[in-house]
Amino acid sequence: MNASTPSPRRAVIVSPTQGRHYSMGQMRAVFKADGAETDSRYSISEWWLGPGASGPGTHAHPEDHIFFVIEGTVSLFIDGQWSDAEQGTYALIPGGTRHDFENRGSARCGFMCLNVPGGFELSMPAIVQAFTNCEAE
Repeated sequence: MNASTPSPRRAVIVSPTQGRHYSMGQMRAVFKADGAETDSRYSISEWWLGPGASGPGTHAHPEDHIFFVIEGTVSLFIDGQWSDAEQGTYALIPGGTRHDFENRGSARCGFMCLNVPGGFELSMPAIVQAFTNCEAE
């Protein structure tokens, strides 16, 4: 696409309260742009964890994750090692890499997550259901 060819996508400004919200106990995600908005090229979301909140458990998927910590300290498990990522930290997690995250602190923490390519957001209803089932047990 060159500069004279108009983009089929529209520019979007998303306010702090807008997005698709997913609650998973002490963890919540807000997807700000994905699917048609990004032509499935990526998805971008905020993730928030309450004090002492566990993450999803060690897992891997084909999409790359790019995390940027926006509040507090997020504990990241990447390639078999835990690291504390404080506010302002950037982390690249290539697709296929086993990883997890959690909040080991006494204050909430949050990070922005860019998934490339898009499509990860399609898994969110099943992820929410899995957390709901775990809480019910």
